[in-house]
Amino acid sequence: KVGWYNAVLQPAFHLPYPDDTLAFVVLSTPSMFDKALKPFVNKERLKIIRDPVDQCVSHHLLHVKEKFPDQKVDVIFDYEILPSRKPKFLAQTAAHVAGAAYYYQRKDVKLDPWGKKKIYGVCIHPKYGGWFAIRGLLLFPDIQVPFLEQSAPVDCVSTEEKRIELLEQFNFHWQNGRYRDIIEVKERYSEEQKAYFATPPAERFRLLGLTQGAQ
Repeated sequence: KVGWYNAVLQPAFHLPYPDDTLAFVVLSTPSMFDKALKPFVNKERLKIIRDPVDQCVSHHLLHVKEKFPDQKVDVIFDYEILPSRKPKFLAQTAAHVAGAAYYYQRKDVKLDPWGKKKIYGVCIHPKYGGWFAIRGLLLFPDIQVPFLEQSAPVDCVSTEEKRIELLEQFNFHWQNGRYRDIIEVKERYSEEQKAYFATPPAERFRLLGLTQGAQ
């Protein structure tokens, strides 16, 4: 429910819907790369003018929207920002309140070793660890669900020691991706997918066999 999200955030970040409004958080799993992105690039090759992943996600979520012709469906993508430069929604908070993935933050560590350093939080999925992404929100403004019960996300990094390790890895060594394997995972990115996301965005077109001209 939108109210679960709004309840944990400052008013500046609230979603402008009644508390009981139904919302879905959309995640992409490791297999998205082969099952969605590569077929999309092959089919839409000449129409790709910005980030291919963003365009692929947009294509699929708008397709979902078409499945509900009698319902108003609002879609917010993870990459969208407001004129104030704030994101349109805080993806990790949304995933946490929806019970999709646990958002580990500094406040989840009792004996904080970081002093005055800025420490960012990170979501971990019970099945995919850090090998997933939060891609968007689907909101159904005309559907109110007052009796929907909130499910807590799975606390899969439950020890103090592991939480410190997770936040250390994510904040100071994120490039090596070790934080993604903080728990045992069922599936992770393929080597090809890792190479893609490790490539600077401007060079990803070449990696997919797209010309910069298309951009």
